[in-house]
Amino acid sequence: MLYNELIEKQVIGRLKVDNPWWTENEISPYYAEMHPRLYLDIFYPLVVDSEIRRAIILMGPRRVGKTVMIYHTIQRLIADGVSTQNIIYISVETPIYNKILLEQLFNLAKQALGKPNSKEKFYVFFDEIQYLKDWEVNLKSLVDTYYNVKFVASGSAAAELKKRSNESGAGRFTDFNLPPLTFYEFVHLRDYAQLMMPFEMEWNHHIIVGNTTINIAKLNKLFIDYINYGGYPEVVFSKQIQENPGQFIRHDIIDKVLLRDLPSLYGITDVQELNSLFTMIAYHSGAQFSYEGLSKDSGVKKDTLRKYIQYLEAAFLIKKIRRADDTAKEYRREMLFKLYLTNPSLRCALFQPIDENDEVIGNMVETAVYAQWIPRNANIAYANWNEGNKKKGEVDIVGINEAKQKPDWAVEVKWSNRPYANPSLELKSLETFMRTNGLSYAIVTSISEEGKKTMPYGCLQFMPVACYAYTVGENTLKATKESFGL
Repeated sequence: MLYNELIEKQVIGRLKVDNPWWTENEISPYYAEMHPRLYLDIFYPLVVDSEIRRAIILMGPRRVGKTVMIYHTIQRLIADGVSTQNIIYISVETPIYNKILLEQLFNLAKQALGKPNSKEKFYVFFDEIQYLKDWEVNLKSLVDTYYNVKFVASGSAAAELKKRSNESGAGRFTDFNLPPLTFYEFVHLRDYAQLMMPFEMEWNHHIIVGNTTINIAKLNKLFIDYINYGGYPEVVFSKQIQENPGQFIRHDIIDKVLLRDLPSLYGITDVQELNSLFTMIAYHSGAQFSYEGLSKDSGVKKDTLRKYIQYLEAAFLIKKIRRADDTAKEYRREMLFKLYLTNPSLRCALFQPIDENDEVIGNMVETAVYAQWIPRNANIAYANWNEGNKKKGEVDIVGINEAKQKPDWAVEVKWSNRPYANPSLELKSLETFMRTNGLSYAIVTSISEEGKKTMPYGCLQFMPVACYAYTVGENTLKATKESFGL
């Protein structure tokens, strides 16, 4: 035997604690009382789909609700009539499970259930799977061996998980990315969906449906709350955590990722250096950076900086957005780029909450808007030009048509009503970009103004930035659903 009788007894004891439905026929009230994320309606059909023999890999940053979604999935399985004796949950990061292979843990769970040789249908959930070395080989073997078992695994190191999933699990794993809360989800979880109403607008010679609001003052207050506290479900519902979000997010999200997850996955030795770099990026989220400038300001060598930024992206803490010129073409040499927090509330946790008059409100609004786009892996960039005899200009978000390598659309993100009052003066860069690329439509966000203005170079659709963020978040959810054929 690979482990003695005492260890086996302890493991079985722990499995019983972690699977209360084996005896109570329901999940813990702590999880049952939480609002499920809207992504559950996409995730659950993948779990119960038995036509294709695949494991589901649930990826996402810490504290976005992966474990909670697993428990809500278990709750729904029970409600749909699946026997509680056929549902197994195993948290791989539990110290007592250290170095025990997945198949051994599965067999011990069946032993604890009194079904050591059962061929029944099981649902098995492995939480935080990245802590097991060669997990992808173990899991692929389980999928190939147990035809009547649905395996689900979760992990926080998304890029590393995806890499291993693609390399070893091709045809055996289905990846599911759970992002931080979108503003669309935030509004729904706070039970304020009644503030929103659909409206039709013209876009690229088509009529599309966006969202407006019956109370922009209330929606803007919610949007500021989202920027400060909105990325993580537990923060949304806990006034106690909101009083000191720094302690919760810094300890449970940032510190665990920077001090434990990334060093263990990538062999980082100077965690203080990494921590200092992330703090600098968080403070300036939405700013334009260069490796040269970052290296000078942080004291970190450029080659090391490139690796750190890749690692921070892998942990879903930041997103690097490429720079394009006034024709939306990528620069041959990557001199400049923007870095955004994947969720604006990370900045609030490190520093302090902001209000609508804060000097950094513009960058944080832009960060919040990008946070709605990031989960879609859309081909987006920001346009910035100042070469040769070209007058300096910038457009916040441009969508690139991959086939044509030309821009399809442009969005200028503003936390101001001035552009609506005087677009000719306030939107010269957007005008240049639209004329250069033959764009006849663009969206410009505002604090509260809404409406369409026809300019000599095209139509500008103005909408409150909170409405725009809500709409993009809704479309991101729909795009995720469609990507799985649902």
